Amino acid sequence: MRRRLVKIARSPWFIAGTSFVVGVLLILVIRFASYQTEEAVHYHANFAVYVNGQREQFVGPRYYEESAASSCDTEGHDEDPAGRMHMHGNVNDTVHVHDHLVTWGHFFQSIGWAFDKDYAKTASQVLLADGQNKVTFILNGQPVEDISNLIIESEDRLLINYGNTSQDQLDEYYKSVASTAGKYNTSSDPASCGAGQTNPTFSDRLKNLF
Repeated sequence: MRRRLVKIARSPWFIAGTSFVVGVLLILVIRFASYQTEEAVHYHANFAVYVNGQREQFVGPRYYEESAASSCDTEGHDEDPAGRMHMHGNVNDTVHVHDHLVTWGHFFQSIGWAFDKDYAKTASQVLLADGQNKVTFILNGQPVEDISNLIIESEDRLLINYGNTSQDQLDEYYKSVASTAGKYNTSSDPASCGAGQTNPTFSDRLKNLF
């Protein structure tokens, strides 16, 4: 019996099978030990909106997301778009982004506004561009045609203006756009949203094995 076992152990098939099993186990151990959860998306950008010479202040609770549980959790954001991007604490010049591929169009839609080169939709009216009044977008110091499909990038500075406005006045409006996004990127979120990676649980590691 012992000779038979030795013979089996020395057979090419047994050696190949054992090597395969050991290799698979080694790969699983490495995957288990090295697994890290996906890094949380959390960054900021600044903006300002002027309509006929007046800066919009975005007053009211409809514009601000104050629940830490809802604002930090991007799961189910198809049902809760505010979980992807929002404003906090009545700070009306900073958007908090918590998901990939969020556009300026997504953000303004989430607060009931919309902009196009042909119109500006505010909370109470739709203003059409015409021979005198124009919708103007200046992103990071450069004019752009439309911002609807532009992805919000970290530390963006966006000016949106509607009206009969000179270039000199547009330049002054752009200077008023805050540049605080970098500060928010390195400080704690008003709703206690954490950035960076979270430590994976034992269950997370097991789920990642296969």
